[in-house]
Amino acid sequence: MTQHATTSTLSTSSSPGSRTGSSLSSLFSYACGISELPLKGQTIGDCFDETVERYPERDALISRHQQLRYTWQELHTEVERAARALLAIGVTKGERVGIWAPNCAEWAITQFATAKIGAVLVNINPSYRTHELEYALTQSATSTLILQGEFKTSNYVDMIAELAPELSSISSEALNSPRLPNLKRVICLNAALTMPGMMHWETLLEQSDKVTSEALAALQATLQFDEPINIQYTSGTTGAPKGATLSHHNILNNGFFVAERIKLTSEDRMVIPVPLYHCFGMVMGNLGCMTHGAAMIYPDEGFDALTTLQAVSEERATALYGVPTMFIAELEHPEFERFDLGSLRTGIMAGSICPIEVMRQVIDKMNMKEVSICYGMTETSPVSLQTQTDAPLEKRVTTVGTIHPHIEVKLVAPSTGAVVPVGEKGELCTRGYSVMLGYWGNVEATDKAIDPAGWMHTGDLATMDNEGYATIVGRIKDMIIRGGENVYPREIEDFLYTHPAISDVQVIGVPDEKYGEEIMAWVKLAEGETLDEEGLRDFCKGQIAYYKVPRYVKFVDAFPMTVTGKIQKFKMREEATHELGLK
Repeated sequence: MTQHATTSTLSTSSSPGSRTGSSLSSLFSYACGISELPLKGQTIGDCFDETVERYPERDALISRHQQLRYTWQELHTEVERAARALLAIGVTKGERVGIWAPNCAEWAITQFATAKIGAVLVNINPSYRTHELEYALTQSATSTLILQGEFKTSNYVDMIAELAPELSSISSEALNSPRLPNLKRVICLNAALTMPGMMHWETLLEQSDKVTSEALAALQATLQFDEPINIQYTSGTTGAPKGATLSHHNILNNGFFVAERIKLTSEDRMVIPVPLYHCFGMVMGNLGCMTHGAAMIYPDEGFDALTTLQAVSEERATALYGVPTMFIAELEHPEFERFDLGSLRTGIMAGSICPIEVMRQVIDKMNMKEVSICYGMTETSPVSLQTQTDAPLEKRVTTVGTIHPHIEVKLVAPSTGAVVPVGEKGELCTRGYSVMLGYWGNVEATDKAIDPAGWMHTGDLATMDNEGYATIVGRIKDMIIRGGENVYPREIEDFLYTHPAISDVQVIGVPDEKYGEEIMAWVKLAEGETLDEEGLRDFCKGQIAYYKVPRYVKFVDAFPMTVTGKIQKFKMREEATHELGLK
């Protein structure tokens, strides 16, 4: 990558992302990830075929709750069958195919099948209700929807029928819904719940005989690696969700380099309890495994600490993924001690800020000596920074690591856009192959997120040290301004985590007439522990500045969060403001 004359880059050795000395400029927080490994200039389908050819008899996909197991050759057969079937029912290159389901084998098969025919996979959050579903299907102009029959308290069939009541009476070839005018086909994974206007998954697959393997291969050969292949909707914490549009090039390479950094090989077996609809599951998990020939293991439809621990132990897994709340649940499970986790060596903790003590326990108690922390966002495919497996423990528990190969990162002052000095807080911006093509059908939002120079503005505040390690200190919008003092919630959270009675804690700002904002801590206690507000404040006194000591404390059993484990602090602020009678 080209660097400007006024900017010093951080030099790297032949190891992706590794650092040689303190060569970062003392004036600028800027770094460029260098690697001897080139970017993959191929489509997901072509890469998938190469892996099958290389490792045909190795385990590829194990869906434990479905009792399904596939070698790479067996998975290839199912993927090709699904791809030909989709072509047979009229799905064409560029059409949007939505998938609304929890983790299952059909999710992965659909992911690879749509990639082979150039259809754009639209990931639909399993927790969506009718309003959110209608928005996603309409905004993306989805023509084909593959859905689970039901999951937990959600009946997907009833919800889609509410939007398109015609499904209860027409044939599966005749859908014409006024409310969902683009939707032409609905495919249900549950035979017992399939309506007349839907096609069952097995019925779909039976259509594959109408399209030859040669015809599929000919179409696949026309696809280009920089074409759109996936739409992922953001959480929508403010305003309507936006559909990040990602290419083969975006997500194939990111999955590859994430897995490279944890030294994944075809010998590895990865347990993936994180949702597939999110980048963590489908990119870092599925594509990370696929690019290396490693096994993908789904312990359950949704996250369950017990089934996850069982999967690790019984499948002799070497890698485990999860957000911090998942690892906390596993460590605190009453049956934790009975599971043999000795096969584990690595994995990834991402999705939200990791408590330092949790990371230490994951390393010590779960044998994940090479666990890695990742940082990124859906719009950047997702990972931009990641810790090395051999990084010093201090760096692995206090930072989000160093920059990924082939990516640039800079920290800028939110008020001016100027690059900040090393060690100072600034908004983290990233540029490179991983930046999305844009928000689907939303040029205005795209232009706000990606500046004319190609930098994606993350909205996260970070610092970078002179070795190139970055630390996320909060969201620009989460920063609390109390009486003119800038307060970063992460700093207070890290301190409170050191209290032996505290299992998890989140800090927010709430309105205050005198200071503008005041500090509030939501605290989850460890099992069997007790603590009151006075005790928490006494713990803080003399240890952190007086203005950082929480004025309000709320003890909770859980925090509001997205299905991917991201804490929704805006909901916490709304609830607290109402409960405290603040304005």
